[in-house]
This record gives sequence, C-alpha cells and structure tokens, in this order.
Amino acid sequence: MTRFLVLTLIGDDRPGLVEQLSAVITLHEASWLESSMAQLAGKFAGVLKVAVAAEQADALQTALKALSGVTITVEQADSPAVGTPVRTRRLAFSLVGHDRLGIVREISQVFARYGVNVEKLVTTTTSAPMSSETLFCAEAELRADDTLDAQALQADLERLSNDLIADINLDEKTD
Repeated sequence: MTRFLVLTLIGDDRPGLVEQLSAVITLHEASWLESSMAQLAGKFAGVLKVAVAAEQADALQTALKALSGVTITVEQADSPAVGTPVRTRRLAFSLVGHDRLGIVREISQVFARYGVNVEKLVTTTTSAPMSSETLFCAEAELRADDTLDAQALQADLERLSNDLIADINLDEKTD
C-alpha cells in the first residue's frame, strides 16, 4: 500500500539543500511527485508531495525530521481520488497594481464569497518603470464549482480593481 505525504520545509538557503532532501527521499524508496519551492529573504521554503510504501513511511518521516538546518513538517495526505471526477471550473487570475496593505486579504475575501478555491498563488513586488513606485503582482490558479456565477465574480473583481487602482484579469482555463 502506498502512502502520500505532504512535506513543508524551511531553512537557511544554501547550496545542496534540495539534494540533501532528495537523497533521503530516494534512500527510502519514495517518489518525489509534486513540489513548489522558493528562496525568500535568505530562507528556502517549500511544499512537497511524495509517495512512499507504507512500510517505509515511518522511517522516511524520522529521517526527514533528523535533517540538520531545515525544519520539516510531515502530514499524511489522502490518496488520489478514485472514480468519477468532480466537475469544476478552472480559472486564471492576475493582478498588477500599486502595493498597499491588505491586497491579498481583499482579493481572497471575494474568492471566498463565491466559493472559489485558490490552488496556487504567486505574488511578487517590483518597481514601476517610470515612477519607481512599488507594484504588487499576483497570479493565481483557481478552482470553482460548475455553478459559479462568473459574471457576478467578475463584477466584484472589477469593483475591487477600481478600489485598488489595479489591473485585474480573470479568465476561464481549458484543459
């Protein structure tokens, strides 16, 4: 039987950290399935999903937690869904506007009101080309139920866009 584990990790950024992690995973005959990792403010942080044989899972968790210089949390995840897939809509969201306190909160409140799930969110700040003011940029992959009123969501996002003085785009994604 296979177990799926989701690891969160954070440590001081240094060469060899990913290799150290992957060596432990390989030693315990686990498969590195999905990950998202980044260097932020001198720290290296990530989320990783692995598949491991049930009889190796405890030893893998112990070995991961013993790695020096990195803090790792391990959670058991559900196995992939079996049977009829749930019908959902996939959406792509982007925003570029002047940075200000509370942008992510305001956007996420709109998503929550419509039952939209944020599956991936990437944010950055950059300098505006002419004024050197700080711009906030966000890109998100979203999932919603087929019953989503996309026009109402779009209207709420447009109102928010005016309040934030930001360019906001929402597009339906196709597989």
